[in-house]
Amino acid sequence: MGERKPTEAAKGEQLAERLGRAGRDQELHDPDAGRSPVDRWINRIAEVIGVAVIATIVALIFLNAVGRYAFAAPILWAEELVIALIPWLAMTGVFLSVRRRAVIRIDHFSNMMPSQLRSPLSIFGSVLASAAFVYLAIHSFDYVTLFGGDPTTYLELPTGWFTSAMLIGAAASALAFLVDILPSIRAGRRP
Repeated sequence: MGERKPTEAAKGEQLAERLGRAGRDQELHDPDAGRSPVDRWINRIAEVIGVAVIATIVALIFLNAVGRYAFAAPILWAEELVIALIPWLAMTGVFLSVRRRAVIRIDHFSNMMPSQLRSPLSIFGSVLASAAFVYLAIHSFDYVTLFGGDPTTYLELPTGWFTSAMLIGAAASALAFLVDILPSIRAGRRP
């Protein structure tokens, strides 16, 4: 008896199963596998900050909605705090994406270059990105020094507590880009 060829539906199911398995493997993969303990520690701190910020935002939105619609008693300062925490969430995510080499970039053009130009091009791109973050940090510093003492409307906290995320996040991301290129530079110096 001859072997049957799989039907198109069976092929589709096999493909769907393989894609599902690949997606699960990607989601469950430790993004810091193979990193040094110091690198893992730095990334864990950034993760904890990010998780704390997003948990706070979700809790505030939920509690404010319950208070508003169930008890007609909204938390007046909840929206102010949620908006103020967004820069911390964004900059934590940017920092982690730089550290984990998960920043969106266009490799199409660099892949078209000869292989001996790819590493210098990558280094140039990282230096350029670092310079952009330094520029953002400088202007964020100016903003925080000018307006950071202004109190928020309801909580009367200095806005600098929240806007300093742009300064700290930009400076940390610039440093992360520079640290990321060190292995490439060292590899180029080897005989």
